[in-house]
Amino acid sequence: MASGFFALLDDIAAIMDDVAVMTKITTKKTAGILGDDLAVNAEKASGFVSSREIPVLWAITKGSLLNKLIILPLAFLLSAFVPVAIVIILILGGFYLAYEGAEKIYEFIVPHPKTVKVDLNENLTKAELLEAEQKKIKSAVLTDFILSVEIVIIALGTVVDEPLVTQIIVVSIVALIATVGVYGIVALIVRMDDLGLRFINKSNGGKGFLFNIGNFLVKALPIVIKSLSVIGTIALLLVSGGIFVHNVEFMHHFLEQIPAILRDFIVGLIAGIACLLLVSAVKALLPKKKEAH
Repeated sequence: MASGFFALLDDIAAIMDDVAVMTKITTKKTAGILGDDLAVNAEKASGFVSSREIPVLWAITKGSLLNKLIILPLAFLLSAFVPVAIVIILILGGFYLAYEGAEKIYEFIVPHPKTVKVDLNENLTKAELLEAEQKKIKSAVLTDFILSVEIVIIALGTVVDEPLVTQIIVVSIVALIATVGVYGIVALIVRMDDLGLRFINKSNGGKGFLFNIGNFLVKALPIVIKSLSVIGTIALLLVSGGIFVHNVEFMHHFLEQIPAILRDFIVGLIAGIACLLLVSAVKALLPKKKEAH
């Protein structure tokens, strides 16, 4: 009996060792999506009254956890009974990521009318404020759902050949990191300007170390969010290109002579441009809605 117990412990240790290795690999694979997730949610969580930022962010975080609870069981069922579906969803997700990355580049290069953002400030009534908050929370949770599907499928695609127990543990850990890690960093980012203002108020008449740090944090916030957006766009194309290169057989030897990171970016960009042209063509063919007079 004792030997059986120690054999069980040895098996558990071996499984946990495999889990640690696979979690590290899988986290690297999903890092691009996590970067974009961070950029998107930092933008979604900004624009609220200072006192409402954390409660709103907590509401989005709970929505994100609920998304994972819905997505994970479905993904594991597909992996167990229809494993080929994981690769198909992975490739479809790759096209979505490529399209999103190409669209962001297109919107940056080609001038287009900017949408007017509603600032959630103290001038709104309590009812209007709550309604505006709920709309932004729902939008953020929906975006999180789409990104969560991509994260889970990419993570599952990395360990699809592993035993089901390893798949469940690894993907669940990555999904938890995706929520706790991303929204924890988002909370720090959106509070940067408030921390900066506190330092400025505590400074000696607008001088000294605290004033300089506070001024830096206030000015750095929009730069950080914009930088995350750029990094996230590049990451989208890299991740999507990597999906195609590793999962589409005839692309395994495509542009082998150049560095893998550059190859993935080029493949992702080509796929993104193709998707963008296709979507634009479909939109052009659809009848336009008549404006109400």
